[in-house]
Amino acid sequence: MQGFPILTILTFIPIIGMIIVLLLPKSAENNVKYTTLAVTSIQLVLAIVMILNFDYSAAGVFDVNSFQFIEKVRWIQIPDVAFLGTLKIDYFLGVDGLSAPLVLLSTIIFFIATFSSWTIKKSPKGYFAMYLLLNAATMGVFLSLDFFLFFVFWEVMLLPMYFLIGIWGGPRKEYAAIKFFIYTMLGGVFMLITMIGLYFSATEILADGTQAYTFNLLTLMDQSSYLTDGILSPLNPNNWRFMAYIGLFVAFAVKIPMFPFHTWLPDAHVEAPTPISVVLAGVLLKLGTYGILRISFPIFPDITRELMWYIGLFGVINIVYGALAAMAQKDYKKLIAYSSISHMGYVLLGMASLTSTGFNGAIFQMFNHGTITAMLFLIVGIIYDRAHTRGLYEFGGLANQMPIYTGFVTVAFFAAVGLPGLSGWVSEALVFVGAFGVESIRTITMIGMLGILLGAGYMLWTLQRVYLGTVPEKWKQLKDLDGRELTMLIPLTIIVVVLGSFPSFMLDIMTTSVNSLVDFIATTLN
Repeated sequence: MQGFPILTILTFIPIIGMIIVLLLPKSAENNVKYTTLAVTSIQLVLAIVMILNFDYSAAGVFDVNSFQFIEKVRWIQIPDVAFLGTLKIDYFLGVDGLSAPLVLLSTIIFFIATFSSWTIKKSPKGYFAMYLLLNAATMGVFLSLDFFLFFVFWEVMLLPMYFLIGIWGGPRKEYAAIKFFIYTMLGGVFMLITMIGLYFSATEILADGTQAYTFNLLTLMDQSSYLTDGILSPLNPNNWRFMAYIGLFVAFAVKIPMFPFHTWLPDAHVEAPTPISVVLAGVLLKLGTYGILRISFPIFPDITRELMWYIGLFGVINIVYGALAAMAQKDYKKLIAYSSISHMGYVLLGMASLTSTGFNGAIFQMFNHGTITAMLFLIVGIIYDRAHTRGLYEFGGLANQMPIYTGFVTVAFFAAVGLPGLSGWVSEALVFVGAFGVESIRTITMIGMLGILLGAGYMLWTLQRVYLGTVPEKWKQLKDLDGRELTMLIPLTIIVVVLGSFPSFMLDIMTTSVNSLVDFIATTLN
C-alpha cells in the first residue's frame, strides 16, 4: 500500500460520483442509482483492503508513526509578519485504531443505505448527489488529522443533511431540517472559536527552520508544542482553557446527541426518509463521540480527568432517559430514535472510565450500535413502505404474515437488548466492566445498568404489540421481504452474529491505539 492514496480515494470518490450524477440527464434515473452503488461499492472494497493491511501493533497518540496510510501535503501556507511567521494548513489524512473501525462502519452503512434509497422517486438525481456529498464529508471527518480540515468536512456535512431532510422528508420536514441545522451550526461555532484559540497557542518548526502556528492535531496533542503565553496553553493555566474544553465538548455533544442537546434527533429521524435515518443513526451520531476521543481528550487530558464523573453522569442520563422516552412512544420510528439516544449513553459511560476496557467497549459500541440501529430503521422503513403507517398500536400478528421479515426483526431486537451471542452484548459488557472498576463512577454505573432492563422492556413490548397475536384484516395482504430488502438485511445480520461470537477481530484493531490514549491521558501534565 506504500504510496497508494487510499484515504484520498475513500474520501473523494463520492465527489467524483456526485459530479457524474449531476452530469447525467434526468431521464437516466437507473444510471444515477447504479453510479451511486458503484461508488459505495468501491469505498467498501477499499475499506476492507485497508483493514486487511492494517498494522495492529502501531501505537502512540501524537506520534506520526502511530498513524497509517498517511497522506500529507501543503494546502495553504502564507508568510505573514503579523503572525509568528507563517500561516500553515495541511491536507493531512491518516488512520489508526480509533478511526479504522468507524471508516469501515461508514462504508458498510452507506453501501446498505444505497439499496434503501432505491425507492426514492422525488428528484432522484438531486437526492443521490446530496447523498454522495454527505458520504464524502463523513469520511473526511474520520480521516482528517488537521483541525482546519476536520472543521471543513464537519461543516460541509450540514449542507446535504439539511436538504436530504428538508426536501425528501416527511410532513414536518422543514421544521426538522432547520432544527438540525441550527443545533449543529451552533455547535460548530463553539468548535471554531476553540480551534482558533488552539491555533494561536501552539507552534511547529517548518522544514526551512521557521516557526509557524499550526492546526496539526498531532502537534496540538503534544504539550511541548505550546507557547507559554498562549491563551489555551497548558503551560499558562487559566479559565480560558477550561471554557475551551466545555465549548468543544458541547459541539461534539450536540452531534451524539447528549442530553440536553438531544431534542433535534427524534424530529430529524421521524421526518427523514428511511435511508437517511439509517445513515444518521448508523454513522453521523458517531462523529460526536469520535471527536471527543480524537480531539477533546488528547488535547485537554488534564481537564478530561477532572470532568470524568460528569461525562459518566450525562452518559447515564442518556441511557435511562432515552430508554424511558422510548418506552412511552406510539410511533415506531420515534421509539428507535430514542433508543439510539439511550445506546449512545453507553459510549459516553465507557469513555468516562478512562480505562482501556471502557474505551474499547465505547468504540466497539459505536460500531455495533451503527449496524444494529441501521437494521432497526430499515425494519421500520420496510413496514412503512407497505402499510404507510408507523403506529405501534395499529399492527399485530405480523409474524404470521411476514415470517422472514420477523426473523430479522428478532435478531435486531435481541442484539439491541444485548443478548449474549450477538454483537451488542460484548460492547455493553466491556463498557460496564471498565466503568465499574473505577470507584468514582461506580455508583452511577450501577444506575446505568437499569438501561439493560428498560431496553428489554420497550423492545419486547414492541415485539409483542407488532409481531405477535392475530393479524388485523387490513394487513393480511402484506408481502414478505423481496430481494432488495434481503440484500440490505442479510449483511448486517451476519455482522451482528459474527461480532457477537468473535469480537476479537474488531477489538484487536482498536486495542493498541486505545491503550496508548489511556496512558497518555493518565500521565500527561501530571
